[in-house]
Amino acid sequence: MDSNNYDILIIGSGPIGLACGIEAKKKGLSHLILEKGFLLDAVYRFPTNCIFFSTPELVEIGDIPFLTNGPKPTRTELLRYYTKVAEFYDLNFRLRQNVVGVAKNNGNFEVKTTTGDYYSAKAVVLAIGFFDHPNMLDIPGEDLEKVTHFYTESHPYYRTKVAVIGGQNSAVESALELYRAGAEVTLIHREETVGRSVKYWIKPDIENRIKEGSIKAFFNTVVKEIHADKIHVQTKNEAPFELDNDFVLAMTGYHPDFDLLRQAGVEINEDGFIPVYNRETMETNVPGLYLAGVVAGGIRDANRIFIENGRVHAKYVIDHFTGTRE
Repeated sequence: MDSNNYDILIIGSGPIGLACGIEAKKKGLSHLILEKGFLLDAVYRFPTNCIFFSTPELVEIGDIPFLTNGPKPTRTELLRYYTKVAEFYDLNFRLRQNVVGVAKNNGNFEVKTTTGDYYSAKAVVLAIGFFDHPNMLDIPGEDLEKVTHFYTESHPYYRTKVAVIGGQNSAVESALELYRAGAEVTLIHREETVGRSVKYWIKPDIENRIKEGSIKAFFNTVVKEIHADKIHVQTKNEAPFELDNDFVLAMTGYHPDFDLLRQAGVEINEDGFIPVYNRETMETNVPGLYLAGVVAGGIRDANRIFIENGRVHAKYVIDHFTGTRE
C-alpha cells in the first residue's frame, strides 16, 4: 500500500478526532490524523485555569477511564488524559499539516496540505472544531494589537482597563478572572442580560459582582470603534459615548472553517449556517465525507455539541463506513 494512502483520513486531532481514530483502529482500518497545529491544539488554547463543565466519565474516549483530582476536569488533566489515550492506541498522526484542499477523484479523496504533501483515502472525516475561527466584530480598530478573541490568563492585565465583549460563558468567566487578578473590568453585551447558558455556579457570581459595582456592565450595548486608549460604545436608544480602555477581549464566539467545508463540496444551510449532513451517519452531501464534533453545529447549533455528545459521532462515522452499524 502507498504510504500516503489510507482507508480513512481524519482532519483534526481534538478529542473527537482522536475518538474517530480509535474507532477506525478497532475496525482494523488504516487511518491518518492530520492536524494543522499540535496534538489537541484547541484544548491547549483554552484558558490556563479552565475547569470544564462535564464530569470525567462524560468526556472519556476509547473505553479508558478518566481519573481527576476534583469533580470536574481541568484543562491540564484533559491534555494529559487524551495524550495518554492517543499513545495507548498508537494513533497515527502527522502534525503541523494544515489541510487546504479536499477533492474526490475516481472514488477516492485527495487531500492537500500547505506543506505540499498529498494524501489519499477512501473516506475523510472533518473533525475540525471551530475554536480558531472567531466571530469578528467587523468594526474599526479590531485589528489593533490590544484586541484579542482568545483569553489565556489574567495576570498580564493587572491594573489595566479591560473591556470584555460578550455575555456567554467565555466572556463571563474571563471577566471574573480578570477582576480577581486586579484588572478594571467592563462587560459589554448586546443582549439584555448575561446568557441563559452561563454555568449555574458562575451566573450568581457575575450578577453579584455587577450589582456591587466590582465589574461594570453595559447591556443592550455594542462597541462601535476601538482606539489605542478608548473605545466608542452605544447603548440601545442612547447617544454613543467613550470609555477609557487599555485592552479589548472580544469573546464573541467562534465558527467552523466554512471555506474548507465549501471547498470540499459540503453544502451549507444558510439558516444558521449549518452544514448539510445525515444525523444518523454524519455523512455529508458528499458520499464518504463525514463530519464529527462541533463542526456539525455550524453557527446556530455550535453551543449544543460538546465532547460528551460529540464523541458518539466517531462510532456513527466508522460504523457507517464499514457497514457494521447495529
